[in-house]
Amino acid sequence: MKKPSKHALGAPAATPSSTPDSGFSYSRPFFEELVDRALAHAKKLGATDVGAEASEGCGLSVSVRKGELETVERNRDKSLGITVYIGNRRGNASTSDFSSKAIEQTAQAAYDIARFTAEDPMAGLPDADDIAPTDTHRDLDLFHPWSIDSEQAAKMAMECEAAALKTSRRITNSEGAGVSAQQSHFFSAHTRGFRGGYASSRHSFSVAPIASLPGRNAEMQRDVWYSSMRDAAELASPQAVGRYAAERALSRLGSRKIPTVECPVLFESTLASGLLGGFVQAVSGGALYRKSTFLLDSLGKRVFPKHIDIAEDPFILGGKGSSPFDDEGVRVAPRKVVDGGRVEGYFLSTYSARKLGMKTTGNAGGSHNLTLSSRLTRAGDDLDAMLQKLGTGLFVIELMGQGVNYVTGDYSRGASGFWVEKGRIAYPVHEITIAGNLKDMLLGIEAVGADTYNYGAKTVGSVLINRMKVAGS
Repeated sequence: MKKPSKHALGAPAATPSSTPDSGFSYSRPFFEELVDRALAHAKKLGATDVGAEASEGCGLSVSVRKGELETVERNRDKSLGITVYIGNRRGNASTSDFSSKAIEQTAQAAYDIARFTAEDPMAGLPDADDIAPTDTHRDLDLFHPWSIDSEQAAKMAMECEAAALKTSRRITNSEGAGVSAQQSHFFSAHTRGFRGGYASSRHSFSVAPIASLPGRNAEMQRDVWYSSMRDAAELASPQAVGRYAAERALSRLGSRKIPTVECPVLFESTLASGLLGGFVQAVSGGALYRKSTFLLDSLGKRVFPKHIDIAEDPFILGGKGSSPFDDEGVRVAPRKVVDGGRVEGYFLSTYSARKLGMKTTGNAGGSHNLTLSSRLTRAGDDLDAMLQKLGTGLFVIELMGQGVNYVTGDYSRGASGFWVEKGRIAYPVHEITIAGNLKDMLLGIEAVGADTYNYGAKTVGSVLINRMKVAGS
């Protein structure tokens, strides 16, 4: 199975209405004025510091099933959030009403909350030298509005589902297909000198076909595939996504149970980002200062094999994790998070950094475009090559459940996939559980494939782990 593989916010307007082609009801200048009024009123009340953010989001979601339209949903929401500091006391309130009276009431609510909140010596806006200067904000090509209507979206979803159903007579049903077009913009500012905002978009479609085998012991298997991009022009074709989803479902027919065994495990690239996500969670500020992580005090220590690197780059044009600054207005920059298996940096907000006696890493709101790579990976290390490296063991394509303890690192998930013998897929397997400890799993990464897949803000190829427990029949 082969996987299917420039705009800035509209010109400022003097009224609440934005430019007609943006799809927004409010303009950037209107949001700036809104935020400035919120800051001014909170300061007038006696706040030491204030931050405020105005945002708007809108979109269309359409779903179909078996060639029939099921749902059409349009969403439009707006919000103004105000955070007030009185010394080291913090209060926050929000509203969806942009009237002057509502702004004043929201600022007052945030101020009152701060008055009666316990002091926290670590609370406060970022330090001035951490703020991203306004003149350095980059246009990262994150906004591509998609002027699709409900009829066009339904047609695309039906084409995707139809392609899946036509792939084989064994594709007998469908859980449906859907199309989503979403976009948003915001402006935020605070009294430490930060001002900034931008528009972004995210569009996608997906399908979930069901394959079945007739007979007395009739079997049904489902799978799902999707395409998601900021620019709709870069989405895979509906037909390609539909066919690939069907091929995945068909490949799972005839699944068996296997005996309990210890063996190497190859995680499909679509799942390998979860391993990267587990590492990120374990070295993020909240888990570190609460001492609720299996990677406590790991800075400067080797937690991966020497051939593994992890890079973070907030400035990838069109990247799903790209941003010119973090959620606090702190400057961001490309960096090596893991170098030669050694942890070079954590993921810290201003608050968590202060709790740890460190400096913010510009990760309030999460990570930015992470890539896990191996120095051993060669250009030809596609999935077939990775199966050869696996030899005899388990190739996992689906995980179920939330059995991960980030305090101890214990890992136990329901799984399905394929049993592989001598580098070739032998048969599909299901109703199994894979188990281990994340600390051992990360150190046990033997290879990373060149079959890279981007899932949100994370990019990684298939990952081969030397040994895990597989509980079967």
